[in-house]
Amino acid sequence: MSSHGTLYNEGSSTPLEVTTWTGSISTCASEPHKKNLFLQSLYEEGLEDLKLASSNERDTERGIQDKDIVESLESSVQFWTDFSKVHYHPQSLYELCGLWMDTEEFDNYGAGREIYSGGLRGEEISERLRFFVEECDRIQGFQFIVDDSGGFSALASDLLESIADEYTNTPILLYCVRAPSSHMNPISRKQAIARNIHDAISFSKLSSFCELIVPIGLPSLSRSKASTYLCVEDKKPYHSSAVYAAALHSISLPFRMEPLGPTADSCYVSGAVDVYELVQMLTGHDRRNMVTILDAAMPVPPLSGKQFEQSLLRNLQPLTPETADREDLQAVESMIVHGALGSEGSQPSVSEVTDTVNGAYEHSSTRPKFCHLSVALCPLPIPLPFPSIFGNLVGQRGELLSSPIPGSSSRGSLDVHSIPMAARLRSSNAILPFLENRLLNLRRYGIDRGAPATELLRSWGFARDELEDMEETLCKMVATLDDRYQLSSDSD
Repeated sequence: MSSHGTLYNEGSSTPLEVTTWTGSISTCASEPHKKNLFLQSLYEEGLEDLKLASSNERDTERGIQDKDIVESLESSVQFWTDFSKVHYHPQSLYELCGLWMDTEEFDNYGAGREIYSGGLRGEEISERLRFFVEECDRIQGFQFIVDDSGGFSALASDLLESIADEYTNTPILLYCVRAPSSHMNPISRKQAIARNIHDAISFSKLSSFCELIVPIGLPSLSRSKASTYLCVEDKKPYHSSAVYAAALHSISLPFRMEPLGPTADSCYVSGAVDVYELVQMLTGHDRRNMVTILDAAMPVPPLSGKQFEQSLLRNLQPLTPETADREDLQAVESMIVHGALGSEGSQPSVSEVTDTVNGAYEHSSTRPKFCHLSVALCPLPIPLPFPSIFGNLVGQRGELLSSPIPGSSSRGSLDVHSIPMAARLRSSNAILPFLENRLLNLRRYGIDRGAPATELLRSWGFARDELEDMEETLCKMVATLDDRYQLSSDSD
């Protein structure tokens, strides 16, 4: 994909004449990646001969083509651009030129340091962001998604620091998303140490420049309870990214709802919030916890009395790794349910969904201290490039069937057109194992006497006092959720 997007003309590709070099010049070039059937079909849709074709002929051709496209996507996707159908503004994509390393070398925090500040990159990236900010009437906040498993974590940290300095009163909601492949067992102890210390450093640095951080990415999505009605292959980022993207789309839906007055009502949506209100809701209570768990139910069970009340909360399963299954009476939650189906596939009203979900919480033994609920009638649409990850108990509208559909075990966009979804952000002490592991690894590998990662951290540019500041930051996060930890730390 071009950094100029797909709707805009690029400048001339003619190489500039070199006047300061009199020696021979050699050019190293690789073959461009071939477009898969999906991208080819997007291109063909814009051709004039397709516009002139009869609608009947076009529908017949598309029926065959769609089946071939689905098969092609399942076997050929390597990059996110292979299934993207968005037309990008020329200011929204930025190429990191001049980095002579591949993805295997760009796998740690040290590899990404000083990239943002190198040359004019930082100013160029900030200028592109400033362009869109100036187009806004009002900024809710920044939603930031980063794969923090490698060098992009350091780049994101520098960018977030710049944003936090320039937009001081604007909240930053950060999603740290990882593919299952990033949790693969390392080959050697040295690699294991490097990964563990990277995770500790990455999380500590990124959390310093945001108001709310949400870790996402299970070691094995396919074997998790979140995939009860799904057929996910962990080796395919195409699959796992669809699940995480669906959850992020759902949890951010209240940001896109039209805000209503205190006495106003809508037959389509309720519970609109903006980014600032969500951040204050989850972090503004007594604990001041900024690390939140993302849960999802994909799809949501049917809205049918006691059965729904019992199954809704049970079907909401964490997409955040290293969480504990524990009761927390001080938990604070924000939930969105959209496209819920009633008995026999009927569509209940917003008020019916609200009453039923509130009833589920009232009858739950693990009721949180506070929960904000948003409801929308629109389900999650399943477009053509969506992977075939639904099991044979999921119907065309995402309804859960009593018996499996014969044939293929997985179903995609040609079989499932939409699904009801629920997603939840949860501030709970269930995140403690995640935080404790990063604190323990930072101490064990980077700070304790004879720590094995001392030289590695020095090569990444970290001094001991900076590591101690990170340790203090992680300690405060743990103590916020566990009072006993503060007492044990003081005694030590």
